[in-house]
Amino acid sequence: MWRILNVECGLKRPPGLRILAAAAILLGALTGCGDSSETTEKSAGGGSGTFPVTIEHALGTTTIEKKPERVATVNWANHEVPLALGVVPVGMAAANFGDDDGDGVLPWVDEKLKELGAERPVLFDETDGIDFEAVANTQPDVILAGYSGLTKEDYATLSEIAPVVAYPDAPWATPWREVIRINSKAIGLEAEGEKLIKGIEGEITAAVAKYPQLKGKSAMFMTHMDPNDVSEIGFYSTHDTRTLFFEDLGMTTPGSIAERPRAPTSSPSPAAPSRSTRSTTSTSSSATATTSC
Repeated sequence: MWRILNVECGLKRPPGLRILAAAAILLGALTGCGDSSETTEKSAGGGSGTFPVTIEHALGTTTIEKKPERVATVNWANHEVPLALGVVPVGMAAANFGDDDGDGVLPWVDEKLKELGAERPVLFDETDGIDFEAVANTQPDVILAGYSGLTKEDYATLSEIAPVVAYPDAPWATPWREVIRINSKAIGLEAEGEKLIKGIEGEITAAVAKYPQLKGKSAMFMTHMDPNDVSEIGFYSTHDTRTLFFEDLGMTTPGSIAERPRAPTSSPSPAAPSRSTRSTTSTSSSATATTSC
């Protein structure tokens, strides 16, 4: 019998899958897209949106009275939406997973900042939760957290600093398209966000066309596995954006995984195994088979 661990946390991007993995968790594909020729206009306050704008989300309703000039982001990957649209945040969460050189900025984010000719934003250390003082010190006009694990208390504290846009339904469960939509709307670039989505969808379609054998295959997204002890297997449930991305590839999730309930989490990052909440059950090994293509 194997013990199956339902893990709601993150995983380092495998090499060679930049476009696919990036779209799944809002990473490289976001910062790699966008027209750099439009950067000056957007950074200076241009764009498609009109204000005030009101956004409903899981933690309340947020009204942003005028187009933000100073954008801060908290938790995982939210900074990549404004960056992809040519807007450099005044502050963002430091990378705490997959940051091989330990500088707090993932390689594709660093590349985008250089492309925009921008200095690195203030990095918020979220190892022990949100650094509210550091966020406040950046004097933001809006705080983006469309993909996050904010608690009600986090939201209330951040709202004393600036309007906060939280996740639409559940923590760490916002699909990549919705992350772009909710964050881009908050900064007055809703139409540009839709254009970004279409661009990424085109890249996905082109990539998937090269691997027709993927269509209809089932798969589980495994993680946090000890190769010396396979009696425990960690995997992402269908509530996680990485597993949801299988649908974009024309793939499915095995019923034994799809039927499992969401494991609640209050983690400040989806990539912090020590903070993840796990639900553990026993099942036969036949229910955990992984399809390889």
